[in-house]
Order: sequence, then structure tokens, then C-alpha cells
Amino acid sequence: MKEISKEKLSKYFEVTETALRMAKESGNRTELVNQREDFLDMIERYVSDAKHFEGKEDYVNAFAALNYAHGWLDAGARLGIFDVHNSTFFTVDDKDE
Repeated sequence: MKEISKEKLSKYFEVTETALRMAKESGNRTELVNQREDFLDMIERYVSDAKHFEGKEDYVNAFAALNYAHGWLDAGARLGIFDVHNSTFFTVDDKDE
């Protein structure tokens, strides 16, 4: 497959926005309070960029922006600034879920 379909992009928006909501609602196992806020800001900016590109029907760059957003989500989960335990949405263990 050499193109990003509208349906695939929609699915990735859903996954990333669900993970973002979970991250915002989660606790923080670290003392990195300012860094957590910085991560959330970067994630929201990438999601906003993705929406901008989607509006221009530039699905490739929208998909790329969503992948950057999700990379930040996974990094935050691995660091513990997002206390999430859901391997469906993050690269973490499901324990304690």
C-alpha cells in the first residue's frame, strides 16, 4: 500500500485521541511535572497539525503527525509521566489495568 486512506487516517485519529485522553486522565509516577505538561503540549500540537493536514487532504503528513504524537505518548508512558497500563494504546504492560 502506497497511500493513506481516509478510513485508515480516521482510525489513527481515534487511537491517538483515545490514548491522549487516557494519558491526561492518568497519574504521574514521577516528579517530572513540568515535563509531563510539555509532553502533553507537544502531543496536542501534533494532533492539531494532523487535523490541519487532514483538512488540506494531505493524508500522508496528517498520518506522520499522528505518529509523532503517538511517539510522544509512548515515551511518556515508558517514562512513567503517564501512568497507563494498556498495551492496546501504549507500548507498556497491561498489569494493574
